Amino acid sequence: MPGDEFQRLREIMARLRAPDGCPWDREQSIASLKPYLIEETYEVLDAIEREDWEHLPEELGDLQLQIVFQSQIAAEEGKFTVDDVLRAINEKLVRRHPHVFDRESIETADGVKVRWDEIKAQEKADRGEQPSESILADVPRHQPAMLEAQTIGKRAAKVGFDWRDFSELRAKIAEEVDEVEHACASGDADAVEDEIGDLLFMAVNMARHAEVNPELALRRANRKFRERFEYIEQALGAEGRTLEDATLEEMEALWQAAKRA
Repeated sequence: MPGDEFQRLREIMARLRAPDGCPWDREQSIASLKPYLIEETYEVLDAIEREDWEHLPEELGDLQLQIVFQSQIAAEEGKFTVDDVLRAINEKLVRRHPHVFDRESIETADGVKVRWDEIKAQEKADRGEQPSESILADVPRHQPAMLEAQTIGKRAAKVGFDWRDFSELRAKIAEEVDEVEHACASGDADAVEDEIGDLLFMAVNMARHAEVNPELALRRANRKFRERFEYIEQALGAEGRTLEDATLEEMEALWQAAKRA
């Protein structure tokens, strides 16, 4: 039974953290586990993108372990338990879906999003949290920069601060490319970094307008590059040659062959 397996995971984690448990597990803290939480999240995404259904359960299990691991440490420190974690998400899901668990009627996905934000704002008010002076104040700063840029763009767009269409975005991106060129010509490293940052921010906003997740889009581009570059390596290797032996023109020809393949 799923519940039995979850309880077994809790017991295994408690055993690993026990005084006679695993030295590595025992020395971990909530803060020290942060890199592993990020790593496991990306491994789940990678399995989904590759449609690797055979290994996705294993990757989701690794991610689940991070939740149980952090909850076990918190329980030992008297902060909270994994039961508190489960209770919190169960109550939140019911509370934020009154059209499912109560008598409200919402017919569209957009309507659900609007109601979700209303309920979220009411929850903050009930906790006595004062509304922030900035709509960007609660955008997490420690998430990947691309996701932060996407969220910032969404928040600004909600109040009408946005580009109206793709033609405006295209013109702005062309402007940013020119500014990168001028910065590079100046030799000012800070200016180059600043202008490239502006260009990347605009690319994220173009993705947002196209209703594309920029993080997933870039991961897809990375995967394509890996596959095509490995094609070049294998094609040269079949001829007994290395990348260093090939000219740029030869590698470009193989790149185009990889695209066709």
